[in-house]
Amino acid sequence: MKKEVDYSVYLVTDHRKKSDEEILEIIENAIKGGTSLIQIREKTASTKEFYSLSMKIKEITDKYNIPLIINDRIDIALAIDADGVHIGQEDMPAKVARKIIGKNKILGVSAKSVEQAIQAEKDGADYLGCGAIFPTSTKEDAANLSKNELKKITNSVNIPVVAIGGINLENAEELADTGIFGFSVVSAIMNAENPKEVSKKLKEIYNKISKK
Repeated sequence: MKKEVDYSVYLVTDHRKKSDEEILEIIENAIKGGTSLIQIREKTASTKEFYSLSMKIKEITDKYNIPLIINDRIDIALAIDADGVHIGQEDMPAKVARKIIGKNKILGVSAKSVEQAIQAEKDGADYLGCGAIFPTSTKEDAANLSKNELKKITNSVNIPVVAIGGINLENAEELADTGIFGFSVVSAIMNAENPKEVSKKLKEIYNKISKK
């Protein structure tokens, strides 16, 4: 059965210039501060490295009962029994991914337009990741998505939409009237001096804007 998912503070990992031990410490502290969902995104790791890190992270997410999502790699997700996968528009079609992972796993899909969002929902997505909302250094090829377009997407589907791309403590509140279910962040937490505190503040901002 799928876990109940709180998308409010959705942390995507970034392994660059960090050891496994540093990643694990950041993730645990972020969860203690209010991070509600973890996605492992490893574009350069070997399959063995990805699997090994994922198993270590899963011990932490299981301990705190936080859903664990694997980016792109359905094989890794199934191998470690993660809670789900997240795929982009250039990856395997969502409909096919859904068949492989079954109905009890979480399926997230990246969408940059209303058309992509509607199609992803039809194909079995549980949630959408939409962006980049603000300029971001972690995904340099990501085209910006206006807040107006983000709002159109949230109004066009019946599944949760999470905003991603350059979101931090300074600009998160700007997404107040977009209808999103959470902030997906990388650098704001991964590069923070105090991941726990940043997670706590992002959670507070989300709770504040979601009541508007």
